[in-house]
Order: sequence, then C-alpha cells, then structure tokens
Amino acid sequence: MTARLTILLFGTLLAGTAGAAAGDKTDVVRDLAGRVGPIVGSASACRDIARPRVQLISDKFAGVIAEASSNDAERSDLTRLFERSVADGRNAVTTGRMDCRLADRQLADIERSIAGSAAPSSLAAVIAPSSAAAATSPTTPATPVAVGPPVRGVTDQEIRFGMAAPFSGAAKELGRQMKLGIDTAFNRINEAGGVEGRMLKLITADDGYEPTRTGDAMKQLYEKDQVFGIIGNVGTPTAVVAVPYSLERRMLFFGAFTGANVLRHDPPDRYVFNYRASYAEETDATVRYLVKLRRIPVRQIAVFAQQDTYGDSGFAGVAKAVRTLGVSDSAIVRLNYKRNTVDVDDAVNQLKLQKPPIKAVVMVATYRAAAKFIEKTHDLFPGMIYTNVSFVGSTALADELMLLGPRYASGVIVTQVVPAVSGYSSVVLEYKNALAKYFAGESPDYVSLEGYVAANVLIKGLQRAGPQLDTEKLIDALENSRNFDLGLGANLGFGRAEHQASHKIWGTAIDDNGKYQAIELE
Repeated sequence: MTARLTILLFGTLLAGTAGAAAGDKTDVVRDLAGRVGPIVGSASACRDIARPRVQLISDKFAGVIAEASSNDAERSDLTRLFERSVADGRNAVTTGRMDCRLADRQLADIERSIAGSAAPSSLAAVIAPSSAAAATSPTTPATPVAVGPPVRGVTDQEIRFGMAAPFSGAAKELGRQMKLGIDTAFNRINEAGGVEGRMLKLITADDGYEPTRTGDAMKQLYEKDQVFGIIGNVGTPTAVVAVPYSLERRMLFFGAFTGANVLRHDPPDRYVFNYRASYAEETDATVRYLVKLRRIPVRQIAVFAQQDTYGDSGFAGVAKAVRTLGVSDSAIVRLNYKRNTVDVDDAVNQLKLQKPPIKAVVMVATYRAAAKFIEKTHDLFPGMIYTNVSFVGSTALADELMLLGPRYASGVIVTQVVPAVSGYSSVVLEYKNALAKYFAGESPDYVSLEGYVAANVLIKGLQRAGPQLDTEKLIDALENSRNFDLGLGANLGFGRAEHQASHKIWGTAIDDNGKYQAIELE
C-alpha cells in the first residue's frame, strides 16, 4: 500500500462522510477497523518497529471509536472488530504472509496521512470535519482501494476454499458426493461471472474419515494451499480435530457434513456456520415418528451407532428425545461397531439377547456398516423398522441394499436435511439441471444436493460481503442474512446467536425399486 492510497483512505474516503449521520460515521469506522487493524497488528508483530509508534495509532483509533459510538454496546462491538483485525494482521506476520519491511512502510503511510490531515487532534476530526471546512473542500468521488495485508486465499481473480474429507476408505463416497455438490454450485456461479468477478475454487485434502489424518489435511489446506476458508468437511470425529484448527486461525468453517453438537455451541463459535439440521433434531423426529405413528414402545427401540463422537452425538439425540416424551432413557440399548469397518457381529449378537425383542433400530452409521447390519438382522427380526440419519449416505445405502435384494431395501427409512431429490422444488430442479450440465452422467444424490445447497448459502453471504472481502466482513454478512429463500420450501437464515441456517427435517423411505419416496414423520 502506497502513501497515496493511504491518504485516499483517510482523506478522500473519510471526507465523504462530512455531515453524515451518526450511523453513517459508525459504518465508516467499522470499515476502517477492518483496514487499519491489520496494519497495526502486523506492525506490532515486528520487533524492529518501535512500540510507541504502534500504540499511538491504536490510541487514536480508540478515540475514533469512542467519538463515533452512540452507546456502550456499539463502542464494544467496534472495539472487538478492531481487535480481531489487529489479531489477523499479527497472524499475517507470524505465518509469513507479511514481511516486516512492508509492515513498517504501511505504518509510516498511516502516520503521514494523519500528519497531513490538518494535524487533527484525533482521527475523528478527519471523519467529521467542520462544516466550514467541508464547504471549501472540493467534492471528489471516493475511490475504493484495497488496504492492509492481502487476504489469504483471495485475489482479484479467485477465492479459494478448502475441504478435508474422505476420498479413500469405507466412507469415500460421502466425500466424493459432497465435493460434487459444492463444485456444481461453484461452477454455476463461476459461469455467471463469479462473485464480484472472482471465481470460486474448491481444493480438497483426503483424511480418509480418520481424525488422526485430519490435522495434516487441514494443515495442507491452510499452509500449502492458502485457502480462505473451509467448506463441506465430512464427519464428526474429524470435525473434533478440524474445528479447533480453524478457530485457532480465525478461519471460516462452513457447511460441514455433520449434525453433531461439536459444531453447535451456545453461543455459537464465531467462525463456525452450519447449513443443516442437527442430529438431535433428526433423531428427535425419528423417535417421535416411531413412538407416535408406528406405535413402537420406547423399550423396544435400540440404537446402532458408530463407536466414536458421531455415534455418541446420535445416541445423545435419541436419549434426549426419549426424555422429552417423559420416559427414562436408562434402558436404551446401544449396539456399536468400529469406524471404517463393517464388523457388526457384536452388535447383532447383542440385539439377539434383548428382551422384549427390539422392533425398531435408529442407525447412526455410514452406508456400508448400515447395509451389513440390515443384511445380518433382516431375516432374524421380521418386520424390524430400520431408520437412518442423513449422514449415512442415502444413495450409497440404497445401492448397497439393492445388491442384496429389494426385500432388504424396501421400507428402510432415512431422515433428510434437504428435500427429496425425486421432487420438483425449485432448488432441486436447479440442482439437477446444473449437475447434468457440469457433471454429465452423475445421478442426483442427497449428499451432493446438501453440498450444493450449503455452497449456495455461502455464495449468498459472499455476495452480501461485497468486493472488499475478508473473513470478518463475510461473517458479519452471514450473521445479517435472515429469512432468505433458496427454493427449499423453508426459509433459511443466520444471526449472531444462530449459526445454523436450517432446522427442517424431511422423511424418506426406500421403495422396492431402490428409490426414495417421501413419508410424513408427524
């Protein structure tokens, strides 16, 4: 950033607010916080830059915030935004994205711009010059300028997103389908000119659905591939590793393919956003369906679950749903299997021992393990009701079961967080057309549809954030995205206390032809 551009920032851009209302001044200060903060932060991380120089700018900006704020809450909000921007600038130096010579030049540019602004007592004098001064100043259109260190993963031509997911191993179809849906949405917006002229690019890393590999996958995306944010990561046990990694680096973690509570804190983690309903919501809908519509006693419902945090989350959802019905959850039977295996013999043997006999199983599994469990229990327990949460991989599950024979597939239930792919809602038709256009030969799938919808929710946020994109602006834009409609039949939205866009659950069941048909859950 040159001194000329800095002066444009503090002079041309800010002088445009002369006589502006208090709210407009606040918007200017908010914008400046995201521009000046990274410069202050990068300078503070350099040992050769004198602390008093950095502190002087920080103190002056604190004065700007105090003068522009109309109340304590507004002042606190602006201060937090400035502090986050400072932290981002500091991180830019520590990660090697910014060198200290450039940081020194940027700080000097700010110092000169302040000194050249009629020696104001504070930056507020520049933001709100006297009416007399404003009257004698020539009117010059403000010129948007990029200020501060470059934003990781963002250039004038593209925005890079990363995805850590299984592209090998027993759950690889989940990763492939999630990527397919995101790529379909990205291709569609890119063909239309991108977002503010920038093309969206997805870069993937394979963690095999093993948390021991997730750290390296995230590191590759962040350090080597220099992605702006994460979208569409697959899995709960892997999220236990990936979410803290993103939070420590203040990196967006968006639209993961999991409904676990590790991504749903109260209040929500600032950098974590979900599209989909939670496992607790899916299992609550399932339990109510089994008890109220199918008339299955709670004591005759078991849970077949992966032996990790994914299974734990689903089991906890069932237990909570049972308690909500006024029944003790102490008698709920959990049948376990190990992740990335189809070793279900122990679960089958345990099921045989249950008295009274189990009549319905809520499955919190992936498609191969779920299919193997159904194969081994179907004839032992005639009339057994099998239900699955959406993470199972609906198409892959139906394909596995149809290989065994239609009688294994017919009637198997899966709760969904997107509308039926066989339906005619506008988002499904749009998705099918785009999938056929960009990936001819690929069949519509619930997982890829979820990836497509999640990516489009993100695109909405990027469009709202505007051309001067950074993580904090995108998050602010997302948190102000309320009640928008993508054609799902249900409005979506976020807020400061709500980082989950959808709470809608759809019911589906496999028919004799291996196709999913809609069912009513209540």
